[in-house]
Amino acid sequence: MSTQGIGQTDAIAEQKVPGYSWYALGVLVLVYLLNFIDRNILSILANDIKADLGLSDADLGFLYGTAFGVFYALFGIPLGRLADSWHRIRLMTLGLALWSLMTTLSGFARSGMQLSLARIGVGVGEASASPAAYSLISDWFPKRMRGTALAIYSAGLYLGGGISLLIGGLIVEQWNATYPAGGPFGLVGWQAAFLAVGLPGLLLAAWVFSLREPVRGAIEGMPTPKVERPFRGFFAEMFTVIPPFTFVAAAQRGGGSLAINVLAAVLIGSLCWFIGTLTENYQQWGAIAIGYYAVFSWATSLRHRDAPTFKLIWGTPAFLYVVLGYGMVAFASYSVSFWSAPYAERVLGASKSVLGFWIGGGGALGGFLGVILGGRVSDWLRERNASGRILVIAFGVLAPVVPLIIAFTTDNVPLFYFLNFVLSLFGSSALGAAAATTQDLVLPRMRGTATATFFLSTTLVGLALGPYMAGQVSTMTQNLSTGVLSVLVAAPIGSVLLWLAYRSVPEAERTLVERARLAGEPGL
Repeated sequence: MSTQGIGQTDAIAEQKVPGYSWYALGVLVLVYLLNFIDRNILSILANDIKADLGLSDADLGFLYGTAFGVFYALFGIPLGRLADSWHRIRLMTLGLALWSLMTTLSGFARSGMQLSLARIGVGVGEASASPAAYSLISDWFPKRMRGTALAIYSAGLYLGGGISLLIGGLIVEQWNATYPAGGPFGLVGWQAAFLAVGLPGLLLAAWVFSLREPVRGAIEGMPTPKVERPFRGFFAEMFTVIPPFTFVAAAQRGGGSLAINVLAAVLIGSLCWFIGTLTENYQQWGAIAIGYYAVFSWATSLRHRDAPTFKLIWGTPAFLYVVLGYGMVAFASYSVSFWSAPYAERVLGASKSVLGFWIGGGGALGGFLGVILGGRVSDWLRERNASGRILVIAFGVLAPVVPLIIAFTTDNVPLFYFLNFVLSLFGSSALGAAAATTQDLVLPRMRGTATATFFLSTTLVGLALGPYMAGQVSTMTQNLSTGVLSVLVAAPIGSVLLWLAYRSVPEAERTLVERARLAGEPGL
């Protein structure tokens, strides 16, 4: 890049952020808030669903984490590619309408299988949101403000997660008190709660559709031309992710690629079958096998189809250290987020409305403060230290350890509520820093794909394994406290990964353009 180009980019970055960017960010926060209301309301409903549908804690962990998370991750890949090539506002609108519809249909589930299918649909719809949103925010805000902007957007996660408990607890208690034998259509409280949070999303979709699409990359002086046939890449991506089409895509690259792909499928499938035999939970590990095999297929295909993107994502250790390190934060955070409400109700004897207020309200406040403060601190540290944001992610891994141990061993209910606020505050602090770092390590045209890769870690590592592991250990030991405490295994693993990230991120950022050029990126 020429000196003139660098100067022009710096001048653009120093411009004042327009008011419309803040307005649009506010709308996206509402979308993400509803995203997590629809996703997390299962927590407050878990004990009722367990009793009505005859499920175990391991089944609940599967419903909350794996059934949703695997398909959220898989469809996030082609939808992330579509976010890099198509109209991002339209993509978000369609995704919001789909997941709201599937949340509504969850209210009519009469079995664990039906609820699993609805949760899969919610995951597919929600997979469109963050790849498009991260890309949009990166085009509305300069790099110096990106950590803060992404942290504000991410606040919707914690506000939505908290509000879901407040709303869900009140609806269930009021509905069951009014209709003790079941209401209209035979619906009970937990089913009515799904309907109540699903339907408003269809209205919000119309508001999202009214937003203006920004010019991709313009804020950094690298405007990206429109892709002539955006859906061609989307469907090509689908063939690299969704079995059995993955075998066709591999065969098109040659016999060697097909052999490697089939071998990977056999090895991953065999390992997951073995673990499924040990845990007597084939649905969990069958879904995990599909997810991990699909990611392998996609990554190997990306290497052939888009070498620069593969190089800056899968071929950059710093990027992988960051996403896997943050995955350990998500592993513990998702577990606590889901199991706190069932634990308070089942073990501590709290009512849904009371625990919904204290856990939901405290979680929302802690998450909101943590993600905003974490984002601001990460930007402040980044200006003084090229690896400064990694320190904030490391805080999110280590700081929750002691509060988590105390929370899930105490009999003091107010202390449990307070520590849930602290856990939400500490755990949420890392998200803005991790998200901003992944965006800084790729070119503008790759941001949707980078976001999808980032969420592979938060879903296939954090969401799909954390809540399930806690539920499986709880089922085996008949002790939910032991189940939740088992997720502390994430702390040492995350610490090692983030130490490696701290050492490697500065060099990865410094050589970004050079490595992209060497990988074949045109126009650099």
